[in-house]
Amino acid sequence: MASLGNPKNTIEILQRYHFNFQKKFGQNFLINANVLEEIIDAADIKKDDFVLEIGPGIGTMTQYLCEAAREVVAVEIDSNLIPILEDTLSAYDNVEVLNQDILKVDIVKLAKERNGGAPIKVVANLPYYITTPIIMALFESRVPIDSITIMVQKEVADRMQQEPGCKEYGALSLAVQYYAKPEIVVNVPPSYFMPQPKVGSAVIRLTRHEKPPVEVKSEKLLFQVIRASFNQRRKTLANGLNNYGAFSLGKEEIQACIEELGVSVNIRGEALSLEQFARLSNIIYDRQISE
Repeated sequence: MASLGNPKNTIEILQRYHFNFQKKFGQNFLINANVLEEIIDAADIKKDDFVLEIGPGIGTMTQYLCEAAREVVAVEIDSNLIPILEDTLSAYDNVEVLNQDILKVDIVKLAKERNGGAPIKVVANLPYYITTPIIMALFESRVPIDSITIMVQKEVADRMQQEPGCKEYGALSLAVQYYAKPEIVVNVPPSYFMPQPKVGSAVIRLTRHEKPPVEVKSEKLLFQVIRASFNQRRKTLANGLNNYGAFSLGKEEIQACIEELGVSVNIRGEALSLEQFARLSNIIYDRQISE
């Protein structure tokens, strides 16, 4: 039975193995059973599910996942945690631990071999410093994913679901919302972790869209336009696009594209919705191929 949600048991394991937390891996282990159960509920783990867990730590969440799912593959980058995981997960025969960097794992191959290519569920307690690269790698690699339920810095979770005009709205908001529906499940205070982080956290569920909510002629161009628009937030959309250097259009042509969108050339990127960014990228695409 899962036992590591109890702080006493966590401390006992860490002391037994003389484990030292590694700042470079952003290690903060969750020690609240109620939050662990909320994550399982939010991820909607069923008995026939295959789950990919990123960053199992000492196996706290992994124990809960093993009891709820058909099979779990947990990817842990810190080799010092492998002996601990072998201990804490010894009672479960439906889990495999991979001592690898998740960004180097062939998840498409993993999903094909372990789940017949059907959509998998991802659960993770992500280090703050690498949250965005991991999320975007999961989406952009075309891994068949049903949902991603992750613990992240609260500020990052808020940013993922922001709307145009909000201070935290930006490239991450648009990228996540292009691929998935974000929904914050629960806010988690620093006191629920060991060691305690300096900032609050939140569990957010990203439910993958069956197809993106907007149609674009080039996804690559869409994300270039988005990045260019937020690369220099204080500049206008026109200046941001012009300064980015990835487009074959001159400044006047870029301004003409913005006018064709039906907005002011002095507008800033943070005022545009995902739908408007999609339309703008399609306008730029048409102009570039007509040159």
